Amino acid sequence: MEQLNGPESKIHATLIEEVELPRQASAPHMSQDRQERWQGFGVFCSTFVTIFLAELGDKTQVTTLLMSAESQSPWMVFAGAGLALITTSLLGVLVGRWLANRLSPKSLETAAGAALLLVSVSLLWDVVHF
Repeated sequence: MEQLNGPESKIHATLIEEVELPRQASAPHMSQDRQERWQGFGVFCSTFVTIFLAELGDKTQVTTLLMSAESQSPWMVFAGAGLALITTSLLGVLVGRWLANRLSPKSLETAAGAALLLVSVSLLWDVVHF
């Protein structure tokens, strides 16, 4: 079973806890296989909620909104944007799995934090100097 670290683990734990406690009370005899599938659903739900909230109002959504407003084919904009998001998510999953097999969770978390810090400093620099 895959372990999550950092903020994702807190969100995942909260979502699992909200679903897990009632499930345990109603079905304490659930098979191990079914429990693992249920836990996989929890990972799915926490990922969906995390990404959905992170993407609300970001530049991708605003760009899609503008392209749809200007286009005569809003469903093609939806399909193109959806395929692009699926592709970038797939790349994120593949690179994340590759890195997880080569780095410790702590090193991966530190590297991600450093990368986000660099992006933040770069964005702040752009705002201050323009």
